[in-house]
Amino acid sequence: MTVLLDLLNDDPRKSKRADAPRHPEKVNRPDTPLRSKPAWIRVKAPGSSEWAETRRIVREHKLVTVCEEAACPTVGECWTRKHATFMIMGDTCTRACAFCNVRTGLPGALDENEPQRIADAVAKLALSHVVVTSVDRDDLADGGAAHFAQTIAAIRAASPGTTIEILTPDFLRKPGALETVVAARPDVFNHNLETVRSKYLTVRPGARYFHSVRLLQRVKELDAQMFTKSGIMVGLGEQRNEVLQVMEDLRSADVDFLTIGQYLQPTCKHHAVMSFVSPEEFGAYERVAYAKGFLLVSATPLTRSSHHAGIAAAAVEVRAALTA
Repeated sequence: MTVLLDLLNDDPRKSKRADAPRHPEKVNRPDTPLRSKPAWIRVKAPGSSEWAETRRIVREHKLVTVCEEAACPTVGECWTRKHATFMIMGDTCTRACAFCNVRTGLPGALDENEPQRIADAVAKLALSHVVVTSVDRDDLADGGAAHFAQTIAAIRAASPGTTIEILTPDFLRKPGALETVVAARPDVFNHNLETVRSKYLTVRPGARYFHSVRLLQRVKELDAQMFTKSGIMVGLGEQRNEVLQVMEDLRSADVDFLTIGQYLQPTCKHHAVMSFVSPEEFGAYERVAYAKGFLLVSATPLTRSSHHAGIAAAAVEVRAALTA
């Protein structure tokens, strides 16, 4: 079975919010029973010395990680490998996706020192590849695009050899935001579709499917050499043909990398798991995805968008060698 630990129980932020619900918009929703997980979804509880050291550095620099905020089941594996996905612009999201465990509400002001703290942590961890994501910041005029750009620049200065992958929001109705981020030259630009088109109203109501596809296509128009990446979850009630259509739409946008993972319900207030997809079905999705032309595909029950992101770093290095 999957073990999900509350790694925020010693987080100093928690004491300030002891009585505040993490997801106020979900409080009055009826409970959905959590389904028993199949035998093939197994992870080790974190506890290695490497995990502890990564955790110490994250705490020391007062950083937020999606590994913790989203209750990621692979946090033990990733942190043991000193691989963390940093989440910038706070821990509170302005959207309320039905699948997500990140806190929702009104965010605070941006921390102008955060980009440098991220860069310092990357240097201390000696990361060869780093993933930087964020909460949605619909309250900001540029959706946080300039903050992304500043973080990329700070990492470049502190760790010139580190490849940088970003996982961005959709910057919906934020003119010029995408151009700002692409101009900062991350090595991999990731934006997740999260689910199939028919599930957007119930799973990702604040987003627009074709806007997200167009965002990824626009990245390639701005910088044809930049790798693009997207991911979806399965088990939310989608049909197989819908997953294949997502692949077609992403390839039409010239997306390079694809991740497909099993949706796991964080709490009884979140969207229910409608099915557990077997490893064999994931394997079939991976074969189809490669046949459609994706350069790199990860499709397993425990695949997460930034899980094994170092594979993407290898592709970046190959391209650099070929173009040198």
